[in-house]
Parts: sequence; C-alpha cells; structure tokens
Amino acid sequence: MIDQTYLTTDELSSKIKYDVRTIRERLKDSVLLEGIHYVRPFGGRKILFVWEAIERDMKTASSHNPLVMNAIPMANGGVLHG
Repeated sequence: MIDQTYLTTDELSSKIKYDVRTIRERLKDSVLLEGIHYVRPFGGRKILFVWEAIERDMKTASSHNPLVMNAIPMANGGVLHG
C-alpha cells in the first residue's frame, strides 16, 4: 500500500503558491479531480488533497514543455498557468 500525504486547502495553497480561493473556485473539479487529486473523507464536506497525485501531474505537465513552469494539468489535456 502506498502512503499518501493528505493536505487541507490551506496547506496545498502554501505548498503550490496558489491562492486558496483559486484552488477552490478554478482548480477543483476542472483540474483537480475527485478520487484522483482529492477525496472527501467519510462522504463529508471536508476536502483533503492528495499531494503525491498533484505533484506527479504538475511534474508531468512541466516535463512535456520545459517553458511551462508552475503549470497544472487540466482534465481536457490543457494546462492552467498560475
């Protein structure tokens, strides 16, 4: 079993240098996908982000194009520039 690091929205915001509001309003559900990038423990409202999945997808997007730094991959194949 792989250990995963779960982060609150505030912790993720600090780690990736995006505003909390940006994560909640623009990234969640368009770039960060439930079940992959975040979970809702016990079916509640609280959201915990899976750091390893977010880090992996951020690195994948930037490795495809070295000029695209700090980009977050979108579900449709595009990237969001921060």
